Amino acid sequence: MKSLKLIAATLGCALTLVSCASQFETLLASNDVDAKYKAAMDYFQNKKYQKAAQLFESMAVLTSGTERDDTVQYYWGLSNYRFKDYYTAESNFARFVENFPRSPFAADAQFYRLDCLYRATYRWELDQQPTRACMAAISQYMREQTGDEPHMKACEDMMHDLQDRLDRKDFEAGKQYYIMEDYPAARVKLRNVLKTNADNFYREDVLYYTAMSSYHYARLSVKEKMKERYLTFVDDYLNFVGEYPESHYKNELDGIYRNVQDYLKNN
Repeated sequence: MKSLKLIAATLGCALTLVSCASQFETLLASNDVDAKYKAAMDYFQNKKYQKAAQLFESMAVLTSGTERDDTVQYYWGLSNYRFKDYYTAESNFARFVENFPRSPFAADAQFYRLDCLYRATYRWELDQQPTRACMAAISQYMREQTGDEPHMKACEDMMHDLQDRLDRKDFEAGKQYYIMEDYPAARVKLRNVLKTNADNFYREDVLYYTAMSSYHYARLSVKEKMKERYLTFVDDYLNFVGEYPESHYKNELDGIYRNVQDYLKNN
């Protein structure tokens, strides 16, 4: 008896699902804008974003030029965004901003487009061209906003994170030469990092590895070149401690500096 009840319940659920699917497909193919609009909003409110996106997309042509036009277009993009289809959502929002610059949804659409671009960027180890494109778009958005813009803090946080990726990539490129023990190349590369961007987030690390590169270069040099190259280390050391007197690197560098001073006094 229990087995029969279970089979009946399973069949009932299956029939219900088929019926719901059939209703959705019928609605998707219909031209009843009011029914589609209500169903799409219901799906959206119930977090069934994929179905909502399909319905909003299907009525986009039907509502074109009507008072619902911008609402349908906006929620089409927002449904894709909530469904985490950021590539499609970015296209939705970009088109929306172009077509409805005065819509009450325009500011949010602009921000969501930026967020989609941000989510499409890569880790610092990978290609940073999407990062630069995203930063350019965010910068333009921030320049154009006035007053108490609710998304400004989020934009600032995104810019900080993206700049951190660029700065780390530059720093790590210089550090790689140090790891390979090509100390002259490491020092040149690291110094160029700060020439390009003096405010690099990794400035302390850059200056530390610059000093360590000059030290190891001097230490491994022929005797005739040691004094000159140790003096270069002294300059790098003084630059470092002048900027970061409380650095966790300081004890290590202080010990090296004392040894270098002893060498210079005896030579």
